[in-house]
Amino acid sequence: MRKTLIALMFAAALPTVALAMPEGNGPTGPMDGPRHSEHMRGKGPWSQLDLSREQRQQIDKLMGEQMHERKALVEKYLEKLSPADQKAMKDELAARHQKTQADIRALLKPEQQKQFDANLKKEEERRAEWAQFEAWKAQQPQKAQ
Repeated sequence: MRKTLIALMFAAALPTVALAMPEGNGPTGPMDGPRHSEHMRGKGPWSQLDLSREQRQQIDKLMGEQMHERKALVEKYLEKLSPADQKAMKDELAARHQKTQADIRALLKPEQQKQFDANLKKEEERRAEWAQFEAWKAQQPQKAQ
C-alpha cells in the first residue's frame, strides 16, 4: 500500500513539470522553438542522435502519449483508495503544486512574474471553461432522453 501510494504521488506530480513547457502545436509545445531546439540539439538525451524534425515530432508524440497513459494509470489506482486517502492525496498534491508555483515565481524577475501570473490566470480560466463544458456534456444525454 505504501509503495503504491508513493508511486501514485510521484506520477500525479508529473503534470507540474508539464506546466513548465511552452504552449504550442504539439502535446508538449512547439517543435521548433528555441527551448525545444536547445533541448534536442545541445543538452537533452537525444542530442547525440542527430534526429530529423520528423523523428523529434514522433518522439514528442510518444512522450505525450506516455504522460497521458501515466495519468490514466494513476487515476485507476487512485479510485481504489478509500475516499479519505483519495482526499488526503489530492490535498497533498495540490499543496505541493502550489509550493512549486510559489518557488518558481520567487526565482523570476518582476516582469517575468507578471507574465507568469498572467499565464496562471489564463490556465485557470481554461480549466473553469473546461469544467463548464464537462458539466454541460454530462447533462446532454439526460436531455436527449
